[in-house]
Amino acid sequence: MSTTTIDMPRFANESEEADWWASPAGRDFASARSAEAQSMGKLVQGSSLVARLNRKASVQIAIRIPEADLADARRIAERKGLGYQTLLKMLVHEGLQREMERHT
Repeated sequence: MSTTTIDMPRFANESEEADWWASPAGRDFASARSAEAQSMGKLVQGSSLVARLNRKASVQIAIRIPEADLADARRIAERKGLGYQTLLKMLVHEGLQREMERHT
């Protein structure tokens, strides 16, 4: 029996990576890696982006945003297969990086 391996591409930015993980190719990759790991009795890690976000120390804050923006975030996150809070953290992170680059 032959097996086909799916390679994870390199990404230009975190948004591109999130889009890939939410795509059929990303889901197929995750399923294949999970099945492969289970057959070997191992656990497999998923997105390095999500792992990096979860590894960093975080501080709980409360912000007020318009209901329409929150609804949009939830719709986008669902489409990408992410939690809306993860999506919002990614967007804040990308925006901060972009602003830091503009002012250096």
